[in-house]
Amino acid sequence: MTIRRFAVCALFVLAVASAFAAGVAGKWTAAIDTQIGVQNYTYEFQVDGEKLTGTAKSQFSQSPITEGSVKGDKISFIETLTYEGMTVRVAYTGTIAGDEIKFNRQVGEFASEDFVAKRAK
Repeated sequence: MTIRRFAVCALFVLAVASAFAAGVAGKWTAAIDTQIGVQNYTYEFQVDGEKLTGTAKSQFSQSPITEGSVKGDKISFIETLTYEGMTVRVAYTGTIAGDEIKFNRQVGEFASEDFVAKRAK
C-alpha cells in the first residue's frame, strides 16, 4: 500500500469516528427498569474529540458525567449518584446506532441493567 493510500484510509477512519462522536452530542432519554422501580433519565452529552462530558438526570438525582469517551460507535462514562444518603458509582458502556444507544450500566456492586436511550426530538 502506498503512503498516499494509507493516509487516505487513515483520514477516512478518523472522519467516521468523529462522525459517531459528534452524532452523540445532545439530549437523550431513557426509562430504566431498576430494582427500585422505573427511573426516567435525561442525558445531556457534550463531545470534544473523543472526550464525553455532560449530565445524567433522573427523578432522584442529577450528576455530572465523568470519565466519558466516544470511540467509533462505542460510548462509556461514569455517573456518581446519591441515593438515600449513599454515593454510588454507576459505570455505563454502550453502542451507538443512529438515534438509539444500547446501554449496560453497572450500579455499584448492586445491579447490572440493560436499556436503550433514544435521542430526544
